[in-house]
Amino acid sequence: MPRCKVRDLARRELYSEAFLIKRPLLQSIDPGRSRPAVLLIDEIDRADEEFEGYLLELLSEFQVTIPELGTIRASEPPIVILTSNRTREVHDALKRRCLYQWIDYPTIEKELAIIRERIPGASARLAEHVTTLVQELRTVELYKVPGVSETLDWVTALMALDGNALDIAALENTLGVVLKAKDDIDAVRGQRLAAMLARVTAR
Repeated sequence: MPRCKVRDLARRELYSEAFLIKRPLLQSIDPGRSRPAVLLIDEIDRADEEFEGYLLELLSEFQVTIPELGTIRASEPPIVILTSNRTREVHDALKRRCLYQWIDYPTIEKELAIIRERIPGASARLAEHVTTLVQELRTVELYKVPGVSETLDWVTALMALDGNALDIAALENTLGVVLKAKDDIDAVRGQRLAAMLARVTAR
């Protein structure tokens, strides 16, 4: 067989779907799906602008062109959910294609319910005190306000130390679990944290 025909045959066999790794973006627009996908892209603000531009192109027509294979187009467009923590502004062209929904931090009742669901071994007293502390920390001017995941991590860390006791030493030792910036830790550590603990335990 002539060399050029062998090369063409190898190219046709190599550049086929059998050798294509379908990542989530491609999976979401796969025309072979039996029903529309739900595509979650978490913290889009942490992606670089090049990815954001590529994503805009893909989501405009719900298709992507692969030179060796052709155009892959969704038979049913996926439901796309983007989340952002606003570490940088997302491009206006992308925002224009979205329905915007602001999700605030949960109420103390809702956050307590999350802790009970995720950490059933935590005592009611510990869960309530930690949640109240985190709720108060969110009123302080911080570089990085703690989220629900930090609340869960803090409860877990305090349980590992004792399980029920909540004292200033335990809080100081685990403050880095809930606050992720040195300036924030320095701003809260010491008398300010002790005052917060006193208010929480007095309730």
